[in-house]
Amino acid sequence: MLHSTPGRRVPGALDAKVPAPVLTAIVGAAMQAYAWQAGVIMDASSAHMVAGVALSLLSAALALAAMAVFYRARTTINPLDPRRARLLVTGGVYRWSRNPMYLSLLLLLVAFAIRLDAVLVWLGPCAFWAYVTRFQILPEERALAEKFGAAYLAYRRRTPRWL
Repeated sequence: MLHSTPGRRVPGALDAKVPAPVLTAIVGAAMQAYAWQAGVIMDASSAHMVAGVALSLLSAALALAAMAVFYRARTTINPLDPRRARLLVTGGVYRWSRNPMYLSLLLLLVAFAIRLDAVLVWLGPCAFWAYVTRFQILPEERALAEKFGAAYLAYRRRTPRWL
């Protein structure tokens, strides 16, 4: 168990209290609740349906590819304790994005926003992006820089955070 002194950060502890997949479900539910309350009906047009389904499939493929890279490397996919990472993963989909799992969740919310086709539902993906960046990614980056040093800093310079 990690203990901390008030006002002091525990090394490796993240600011995030809600895991990103749970946050995605909460944001998606809030988007749906708004749509119901506002009388928004899912857009059934071919263009919105194709775009939504395509982004959902891309989201799933990206998440599976990211998890497969971690599995092959035999390192943890648990983002709540980056200190448990055995090695720095920079191959596969991690060549194009430092955060493909978070990107996959964001794409899923974007797909849902496209299908709902209401301006205010776009606040959902925006809020997810802001929260995950501030409370998950930035603390992870600090922990990984501490753990892997120059190797992580070089990776961070050559690979974008999201895309």
